[in-house]
Amino acid sequence: DEIPTVVGIFSAFGLVFSVSLFAWICCQRKSSKSNKTPPYKFVHVLKGVDIYPENLNSKKKFGADDKSEAKNKSAMPKNSLHLDLEKRDLNGNFPKTAPKNQSSPDLETLSPKHFAERKKDSVSPDSLKSITSLSSEDKDKLGTLFFSLEYNFEKKAFVVNIKEARGLPAMDEQSMTSDPYIKMTILPEKKHKVKTRVLRKTLDPAFDETFTFYGIPYSQIQDLTLHFMILSFDRFSRDDVIGEVLIPLAGIELTEGRLLMDREIIKRNVRKSSGRGELLISLCYQSTTNTLTVVVLKARHLPKSDVSGLSDPYVKVNLYHAKKRISKKKTHVKKCTPNAVFNELFVFDIPCEGLDDISIEFLVLDSDRGSRNEVIGRLTLGSSAEGTGGEHWKEICEYPRRQIAKWHMLCDG
Repeated sequence: DEIPTVVGIFSAFGLVFSVSLFAWICCQRKSSKSNKTPPYKFVHVLKGVDIYPENLNSKKKFGADDKSEAKNKSAMPKNSLHLDLEKRDLNGNFPKTAPKNQSSPDLETLSPKHFAERKKDSVSPDSLKSITSLSSEDKDKLGTLFFSLEYNFEKKAFVVNIKEARGLPAMDEQSMTSDPYIKMTILPEKKHKVKTRVLRKTLDPAFDETFTFYGIPYSQIQDLTLHFMILSFDRFSRDDVIGEVLIPLAGIELTEGRLLMDREIIKRNVRKSSGRGELLISLCYQSTTNTLTVVVLKARHLPKSDVSGLSDPYVKVNLYHAKKRISKKKTHVKKCTPNAVFNELFVFDIPCEGLDDISIEFLVLDSDRGSRNEVIGRLTLGSSAEGTGGEHWKEICEYPRRQIAKWHMLCDG
């Protein structure tokens, strides 16, 4: 009788010891994971407040340090970039009454004698021509972007602070304002895509948003390029592109600390191609089962819709009956290629009326995680379609149960 009781006591002690050991191991793993920073993580700081904290313990290192800012202000020369954040209004924008915001650094170095000479020569016809040329240049200007770059060697983190933009053009003709925001991409791999918040009805937006990217070694910084896309939000249609800024990081030294920079915003560099590309489609109509088999085979010669020269295409297939969409499908995304191979099959059920009121729309889009997907090209097949789209549709109606494939030119989306 004593042996079972002894065995039960020892088994109870063993169970308690194993449970406590398992709990201690779990706590150790949890603490080690919280202290470890995973690769390719970024922290988004909005005006000194982390809105993507990601369970980091050293937030103060990436926030605003009052002592360091005071030292930088005292050591900063007069001609360097200085942003007085205390002079902003309630919306976070800078007042338009400051004349220095709209002036370039070259104009600040001019002496009063130069302005006096300009006033004297303003009567001559040559000066009138120069004035008109200056006014035309001012119209072409798209504003200036102010930002800062920094590298934290302790955390192996690359820090980009988008401060503000000044002198943006008005994209809304009625209110003569814009709703700007900025998309930033790290090229050439395009792994990091971030964007700021939208600021309403302003031409001088003050974003003051910090993006911290982890897992980027300092040796790779020289091979990267920052691409800033400045856009204006539109609720009812596609967002308007104001311009872009391209910053190659080759030759930029970040070992001495934070580097303040400003660049002029230029027009978006979109190379016009001879066409929107071609799409290879195979169709087969089964009259006995009233089904239509659609095979999206290939796409070739797609235009360069991105600044890096590569796009991430995929195809969206919409089936219409009497101008009403009754079904939709889409292919997988093919990364970084102008000549994509899809080889994906879709089967659509056709109403009993047949193919008379049926049409198919193919949309080739460029996948973008940060914003809306851009339409590269469009193709419509049906009885009322023109060109090769109508001929292809006529052939599948005349020869049912036969798989017919053809190349089609894409048109603008």
